[in-house]
Amino acid sequence: MTKTKDETHETGTLRVVTWNIRKAMGTDRKRDPERVMQIIAGMKADLVLIQEADFRLPPRPPVLAPARIEAATGLKPAVFPHGRESLGWHGNALLFGPRLTIDSLNHHDLPGVEPRGCVEAVLVRGEARLRVLGVHLGLLRASRRTQLSAILAILEAGPELPTLIAGDFNERSLTVGLGRLSRRFRILSGGPTWHSRHPVFALDRIAVTKEFADASASALRNALTAQASDHLPLVADLTLG
Repeated sequence: MTKTKDETHETGTLRVVTWNIRKAMGTDRKRDPERVMQIIAGMKADLVLIQEADFRLPPRPPVLAPARIEAATGLKPAVFPHGRESLGWHGNALLFGPRLTIDSLNHHDLPGVEPRGCVEAVLVRGEARLRVLGVHLGLLRASRRTQLSAILAILEAGPELPTLIAGDFNERSLTVGLGRLSRRFRILSGGPTWHSRHPVFALDRIAVTKEFADASASALRNALTAQASDHLPLVADLTLG
């Protein structure tokens, strides 16, 4: 049985969630954004990285109504400077709680066979600054490797900060495919997250740099999360050392 996370966490930790919401289309074939937001609210996260947050076809409107998000979840959506109606970029979106403030936001296209991208934020919590990237990597391993190289180049171009990368990595293997990332990051897998009804593969990961002294992750599996998307949310409680 996949572990679950309590609804509360230590005040000194940072609770991070990554979740591919599949455009709010549940395994019951019902599109229910309110159900998705109910689950997000229950996780009591400081930071939520969402994949498939927007519809695919232009004008790529958001699945979750921006005007509803804060009231329903207690989190604010980051507004990226792309000029679109979309909540995120290539479906990647970021929600943040009251213990965090935004220093800067950016979004990037990533190479590969399919159109892919990532969102980037520098966040402030107390005296600490950290960089966060939300990603949804490609279906082909060759594309994922190219995308990881592009992500590392993005990080190298900016200031050196404690960094986490979270999202749907689309990598089934726990031993190969993410070598470019593992040289610098510790990759947290909280167990299988896909398919949500019968989880087999740990497609969703959170990767952290060495500044995160204590980090654990687990998939949130219950009757509601098994129904809300084909992916389970991955929840991590992180401590900056």
